[in-house]
Amino acid sequence: MLHQYVRQFGQKLIHKWLLEPRQESERTTAYLNTLDLVAVGVGSTLGAGVYILTGELAKMRAGPAPVICFLVAALSCVMSSLCFTEFGARVPRSGTAYLYSYVTRGQLCAFITGWNLILSYVIAMASVARTWSYIFDNLIGNHISQVLQESFSLNMPYFLARYPDFFALGLVLLVTGLQVLGVRELTLVNKVFTVINILVLSFIILSGFIKGDLHNWKLTEQDYMLNTSGSTDTSSFAPLGSGGFVPFDFEGILHGAATCFYAFLGFDLIATRGGEALNPQWSIPISIMITLFICFLAYFGVSVALTLMVPYYQIHRDSPVPQAFLHVGWDPARYVMAVGTLCALTSSCLGTMFTTPPVICAMAEDRLLFWGLAQIHARTCTPIMAIMSAGNLAGVMALLFEFRDLVDFLSIGTLKKEKTEVKPKVEGSSFDSVPEAGNSNILKSLGFSTSTNPTQKSGQIVYGCASLLVLLLTILSLLLAQWPRRVFSGDPILTTVAVLLLLLITGVTVIIWRQPQDSTALYFKAPALPVLPLVSIFVNVYLMMQMTSGTWAQFGIWNVIGFLIYFGYGIRHSLAENNHQ
Repeated sequence: MLHQYVRQFGQKLIHKWLLEPRQESERTTAYLNTLDLVAVGVGSTLGAGVYILTGELAKMRAGPAPVICFLVAALSCVMSSLCFTEFGARVPRSGTAYLYSYVTRGQLCAFITGWNLILSYVIAMASVARTWSYIFDNLIGNHISQVLQESFSLNMPYFLARYPDFFALGLVLLVTGLQVLGVRELTLVNKVFTVINILVLSFIILSGFIKGDLHNWKLTEQDYMLNTSGSTDTSSFAPLGSGGFVPFDFEGILHGAATCFYAFLGFDLIATRGGEALNPQWSIPISIMITLFICFLAYFGVSVALTLMVPYYQIHRDSPVPQAFLHVGWDPARYVMAVGTLCALTSSCLGTMFTTPPVICAMAEDRLLFWGLAQIHARTCTPIMAIMSAGNLAGVMALLFEFRDLVDFLSIGTLKKEKTEVKPKVEGSSFDSVPEAGNSNILKSLGFSTSTNPTQKSGQIVYGCASLLVLLLTILSLLLAQWPRRVFSGDPILTTVAVLLLLLITGVTVIIWRQPQDSTALYFKAPALPVLPLVSIFVNVYLMMQMTSGTWAQFGIWNVIGFLIYFGYGIRHSLAENNHQ
């Protein structure tokens, strides 16, 4: 009896959602060309990160080298996006990573992906609102923050923001109200705001090259002492580190790269709109690559401009770009730039808010979340409970947390989601596989399979090996993150463990590589399988290991809440499981 119960419980965790072929009447009319998709991706990606995160990275983590941080994060996103695009190709409907995971990986993986997807979008909304508040406050002389700090700063716990940002809360509630009323984001409006965003960023980059000073990349202790002695507010100065271009060493770059992953959140929205795309087999992957390239150039250019205009230890943490113009004597220009920045952030704020309720609604319709969250308002035809729950949660986070804490929290949630989405090479499943004749030898099944089509056994081998790979890569990343010098200096224990892990990873990868591949024609397949997903998993896990213990604690609390909902409600009310029975 116990054995049967455990088996049924395990089957529920890995139960997959079976999609029926879509009828012609259900098909979405394709109307988005490559330019439209790029506008969606860039508009969603270039938000709060480019206007505040660059300053935070330069001042506290990387000095003049945030360009390297963004490069590492961009390469990681490219690998994840290629895998993500094949997810979209394998599932015959457009949708989120939650749907893709439910169809290809099973119920538990889908819930984890969807739950962290909600986390990512909600915190992205909160961080954009915080950025909007910072820049607007700086534009009017910091009167809002001064009043709030004088009223509330002494009563705030140490792990929360210096003061509750009621302005950011109001902005989130305003956007939530617009969405409840049924206001929809228009493609043309998104294009206009994206163009404004790019023009503002171009102005910042050109200004940096005009007013910048290369000496700010070669600062010494003497420069630091000279600047602090001539300033009346030395408390705003960050540590010098070792000076030069990389003042906080390689460790600072890795910490910065882990945080930078948040800056590229948004490219996944392109893949989810494959059903609306013209010629998706070409436009989806090209649009993702163009989006990431444009965003990397923007982050690269703004980072260079900012660190050339201002010594990295003097960069303003809450409003780095406007204060940089003030530092170089271009005070009128910062007002023009600030207005354009607020327009760009408004677009990002709307785009982020419109992506969250569909995920909540989809999980509620599948009964993995409470059914009431999927209710549609009769007059406005909007999922009012999903919108209000997402908006209220984003508002509370914008009210209580600092931007840098939101970014760390968001980065680890995004990295976790990307790691979960990376798939094995073989996509054969039990309901569409070719029966395997006879009982073949285990060694033959692992490395010398003669079948040209995926079978149920080969699918089980790949899923088992993929799970083992994640475990091995996590252990290896933990070793390299915690004791890098001891591993590379030849410590007899740690070095031996690292070598054994590499050998095991290589062997498991070869086993996956030897399995037959699915020959189904798709409009896009990720290249270099299984090496590309392997490297992507390793980079994502390694960057996750760079997060602080406080960020991990917050992330753990969020997932504990999710598991309580799933095991207390979702697993018993799952619509897919009930239909299957």
